[in-house]
This record gives sequence, C-alpha cells and structure tokens, in this order.
Amino acid sequence: MNHLEKISVCLDKGQLDALIITSEPGEYYAVGMKGEGLVLVTRERNCYFTDSRYIELAEQTVANAAITMTTPERSQLVLAKEVLSDCGLRRIGIEEQYLTLEQYRKMEQLFSDAVTFVPASELLTELRGAKDAEELALMRKAQAITDQVFLEILNNLKPGVTERQIAARITYLQMQYGAEKNSFDPIVASSYRGSMPHAIPDDKPIQSGEFVTMDFGCIYQGYCSDMTRTVAVGQPTDEMRQVYDAVLQAQLAGIAQAKAGVPGCDIHNAAWQVLEDAGYGDYFGHGFGHGLGLEIHEKPNANRSNREPLPVGAVISAEPGVYLPGKFGVRIEDVLWLTKEGNVNLTQSPKELIVLE
Repeated sequence: MNHLEKISVCLDKGQLDALIITSEPGEYYAVGMKGEGLVLVTRERNCYFTDSRYIELAEQTVANAAITMTTPERSQLVLAKEVLSDCGLRRIGIEEQYLTLEQYRKMEQLFSDAVTFVPASELLTELRGAKDAEELALMRKAQAITDQVFLEILNNLKPGVTERQIAARITYLQMQYGAEKNSFDPIVASSYRGSMPHAIPDDKPIQSGEFVTMDFGCIYQGYCSDMTRTVAVGQPTDEMRQVYDAVLQAQLAGIAQAKAGVPGCDIHNAAWQVLEDAGYGDYFGHGFGHGLGLEIHEKPNANRSNREPLPVGAVISAEPGVYLPGKFGVRIEDVLWLTKEGNVNLTQSPKELIVLE
C-alpha cells in the first residue's frame, strides 16, 4: 500500500471526506515532492496541484495522483475547491499545525460555507510515525553518511581549531558523501560551552583537556539522520570520565527499555534513574529522545510527559545528557528503530569515550 492509499484509508478514522495537504513534510510523504504544491486526497481520487516551476518534475515523480498545473487565475486552492465541489465533499481535513493564521483565513474566505475544515494533523502524524521498509532504508543511508562523517571529523579535532570550523567541515563532508543538506545546523560545543545543549558554534578555539560535543545529521532523499558524540581532546579529568560513563550507562538503560508498545515516559525514566542514582539527575533537563523522519523532530517522543505506547516502526533518538554549568557537558545520541521485540540501532559510530591526543 502506497502512502496515498494509507492516507485515504485513514479518512474514515477522522470522519473526513477529504484531506488537503500543504506542508512540506506532508507533501513529501504523500507524493515524494517538495515543490510547494498541494495534495488533495479523497476516497475516490488523488490530486496534485503545482505551478510551472515544478510541473515537469511532478510529472516525472508523482504517481497515483492526477497532476494539474496552476495558473494565475486558478491557484492550488481554487483547483482544490473545484474538485471538492464537483464531488460534493464538505468535511475537509487540514494540517492545522503547519498553517499560519493568514493562510487559514484565506482558505476560509475562498471556500466560504462550502466546506467545513477539520483539524487533521494528527492523522498524518500517526501515519508518519511508523516507518515502512522504504523509509527505513533511506534513514539507514542517512545515518551511514553521518557515521562516515564522524569518523573523518575526528582527524580535524585538534587544539587551535575553532568550533565554527568543525561545524563547517561537518556540513561539507555530509554533502560530499551524498546528503542533500544538513538536517539541522550542526552543534559544536567545547569545554564550558558544552553545558548548553543547543550551543551555536562560535570562534572559540578547542584546547587540550576539553570535551567537544558534536550534534549533527543530514537529509538523504528527504529523510533525516541525527547523532551526538562527545569526545575528549587531550586527557580528561576524573570528573569528566565519571560523567561520561554515567551518560553512557543511562543511554544503554534507555535503549534496553525501548521497544514498540512501551510508553515514551518509561524509556525516558529508565535513563533518568541511572543519572539520578549517579547524582546527576538534576542536570538532565530534556527528554531521552524524539521521533525523526521527514522532520528532525516529529512524533512520537520518548520524554517524561509522553504516556502513549510507541508504535511499531517508530524511529526515535536516544540522547541523554548531563550539563554542568560553567564546566562541560556530555551527550551521547543514537537513532533507534522500534520493533515488538526491542529495537535496532541505526547508528554504528563507537560511543566509548574517545580520547584524541
């Protein structure tokens, strides 16, 4: 069953006559395009509307949907309204989590009372949360690129090199090895800056005796990778080794708990308890993991607030961390594919403490 068929089958669940898809990830999930188009899914037919900039690519890429090019007089929404009117469809799902207020008001004005718009972002979110075999293969490839970049970037981590230079090198290498682009701006944080989980790389030079945390990922054919490693440049202190070991043990505990059917909070708490027992529970402020796929952050989540069981086929990060203000931080992150029996780790990079002399 292709993605358009999966979406169509789910219309009954939302008591919908049709679904309008306007977001970039939704569009790509449905038809494999990122061309600022609009996808209309009904029980009987699927349509894709885009403009002259993307029509040729759409004709080469989109399957199982009728393709129509917009004109100045017939916009994407006008074409969608024509189809809905012809078919007598009134209860229409929209991706409310992606629409701006201005966009929604324009839709209301155009459609007037002809249809009823129904929030339906969750419908697509649930479908996207369980990766099929094709999606998983693309995510494996994206993760393999990231693994390859990590092994090479170790050669660049030397005293005197700046965080910004390392971030630039990561970006270059990911593109060189086949990525479309970064899945997010690389995080490179050394020494005391490592206590900021999302530190922005600056011109601080790396020095001997420091931890360097690198969090980065890439996009391959639409799908994201994500990985964090903390390495020591020069010999670490006993405290640095102690914190690193605590984070590693916490990650392993969370990974051992991670499988389909387990609530996200249970996975998070398994890791948090290890850090709490080691005296670092107060220094782990974020969730154990987040879903990823067409977006770097998407549902489902493995955090303290998610009590929902995670679905079979979900792909989540596994990234506990300890952040000591003014000193340093440690985070270790892998990406897991969840099964009924457990999980498969898509990340192959070593995570025992690496000390670069």
